[in-house]
Formats: sequence, C-alpha cells, structure tokens
Amino acid sequence: MELARRMSRLGTETAFEVLARARDLERQGRDVIHLEIGEPDFDTPENVVQAGIRALEAGATHYSPSPGIDDLRRAVAEDQSRRKNIDVGPENVIITPGGKPVMFYLMLALVEEGDEVIYPDPGFPIYESMVDFLGARRVPIGFKEEGQRFRWDIDSLERQAGSRTKLMVVNTPSNPVGSSIPEEDLQRIAEVARRNDIFVLSDEIYSRILYEGSFTSLASLPGMAERTCILDGFSKTYAMTGWRLGYGVMPAELVPAVARLQTNSASCTATFTQLAGFEALTGPQDSVDEMVGEFRRRRDLVIEGLNAIEGVTCALPEGAFYAFPNIRETGMQSREAADMLLYEAGVAVLSGTSFGANGEGYLRLSYANSYENLEKALERMRSVLQTRTRAGAG
Repeated sequence: MELARRMSRLGTETAFEVLARARDLERQGRDVIHLEIGEPDFDTPENVVQAGIRALEAGATHYSPSPGIDDLRRAVAEDQSRRKNIDVGPENVIITPGGKPVMFYLMLALVEEGDEVIYPDPGFPIYESMVDFLGARRVPIGFKEEGQRFRWDIDSLERQAGSRTKLMVVNTPSNPVGSSIPEEDLQRIAEVARRNDIFVLSDEIYSRILYEGSFTSLASLPGMAERTCILDGFSKTYAMTGWRLGYGVMPAELVPAVARLQTNSASCTATFTQLAGFEALTGPQDSVDEMVGEFRRRRDLVIEGLNAIEGVTCALPEGAFYAFPNIRETGMQSREAADMLLYEAGVAVLSGTSFGANGEGYLRLSYANSYENLEKALERMRSVLQTRTRAGAG
C-alpha cells in the first residue's frame, strides 16, 4: 500500500520504541529499570477514580459538546485564572482527549505551508513532527548550560524571529531538560512575540510540578493573553495519563475553529473522563503536593548520583520529572550510550537526540520510578559509564 507523501514527514516518540525494546529484553528474562517513559508512577487519586466510576454508573456514556462539558470548562477557567493570574472564562476553554490534540489542532488552524514555526530543541518531539507534517519551516532554538541551569537561548530567538514567523512554541517547565523559564526571559519572549506579531503555544503541562520559585504563565504578561494558547491537562498533575484528558485555554474567537477540528476528528472527549477531571480540579489537592514532594526527593538523589559519575555532569531541573545529563566527556554519542545502558546495564533511558539534533551529547532520564529503583539504576549506570570513560581516556 502506498501511503500519502505527508506520512513520511510525521515523526514519533522514541520513548515508546525504547519501551518496546526493553519489554523484549524482559521477556528474555533480563531485569530492566525503566527510566524512559514520561509518566508518573503514581496511581490516579482515589477520589478521582471514584468520580469516574460514579459517572459511568450514572450513565455518562454519551457524547458531550465538542468543546467539553460546561462545568469542566468553567472549572478549568477558574483554576487557570487563579493559578496563573489571567482572566479567562469557559468560552476560552476547549477540553481535548489528552494534551497533544491542543498542539495538533492549533497548528492545523493557524500554520500554512511555508510558515516559520519556532520551537525548543531539545524539546518534546511532537512539536517538530507537526511542523514537518504541515510543511512549515523549522526554526529550532537551543538551550545554553549556565552553571547548574539550562536556559532557553533567548539571544538566538531574538535574532531568528521575524515577519515570516507564524507560531512560537514555548515549554516551561521543559521536557526534556526540566528547566523553568525565568520571568526575565519570559518578558523577552513576550517582547519578541508582540514586536513580530507571533502567536504562541505555551505548553504548561508541568506547571504544577515545580520545585523552586513560582510559576509564571506567558499569557499573564502584558499584551500576551490575546496571542497565547495555553496547553495544560491532567495527565502529569493528577497521574491521569490513561484517562486522556487535556485542555487548551485560548482567545475566545479561536475556540470555534479548534472545536470544529475536534468535531471532525475525535467528536469530543469521553464524558466520564471529563467528570473525573472536574473532581480532580475541584476536590482535595493533597495528592498533588505529595507527588511533587516525592519527585523532589528523587530529583535530588538522581542529580547527585549523576554528577558523581566520572564523565557525566547534570544541571539541576527546576520542574517536571526529568534529568538531562551531559555525557560528552565519556566520548560516546547519545544513541550509543543509551543503547549500551539498555543492553549492558539494564537501564532504559533515551538519547538526547530523541528530542532534536541539539540533544546530541545528552541523555534523558525520567525519575518517575521508585527511590530504590533509582538507586539501583544509578549504580548500574556508574559502573558502565565510568568503565567506558576510562577506556576512552586510555
């Protein structure tokens, strides 16, 4: 069968490919520690699960309006307004089956073939995949390591943004590097967007998994509410990845176009899932605080352990649940190191190049695994990487 040419431009997430290889090793009897998948290892809070069950038992098994259930749209608007210092109502919100449809629909609605799209590299791989799929022009912006921090290269952004730039994707805290964009950099990003009349997709899916400081949304800065779509959702904050529940918060005039795309693709988001999401937002938030506290504990273990490995350095992530260690001094390429760790050490990690060309020389680890497994993984990594580093030095 001959596929449409555009299918050759569509990428994927390497995490699922590495997971498949790791599962194959496990079927062969190997012990593998999984640090490849970006998914909380916590269960969905019990009050949310019970809300979903009650919804099903009450017959919430039918279509909802394409933009989402009114009560959930209102709850999202209230939560976003309160947490992010913005003024939005339910008319600004569309509920989607996961966070990815927000970026998919928004790019379909706004980006023409040949338009320039700015996005972070290394960054979530679906950004680049969608740019290519739409026939737009890639404008990847890298990160700079400054001491124990990563910062998006705003100097490069200011040079490369221009009249042909239609959309800019901003992600904070970042997948894969874990950095949070400081407010002074957000101010510069906002100025670039205003000066060049650029619309912004602000991916804030990790906004509540923050270890230091307070979160600032780009949409809260002067002149940005009317040119920003916030992508957020329930998967990370409430450990609801399998429920498929996300949302976009955008200028009201854009919602009908995005809703029409949803009508033509998914029709709507599952009704019982939305009712569980309403409980997640409006019910007790203790589970979120506990999860973030545990992630912080694991982060500290992982960063200390990585920096103790000869040939490896790792900046301190301010949010999300990823470490992005620099392995250049080992003398290995990223893919080589990731394969070696999987097959020789039984530790599944991702090559930095899974997140773009600028990820060469790095690995990405998810510390969404138990403290005990992380300790074992670090020891296995130390043994394999230090042996290789010393061999290369010799």
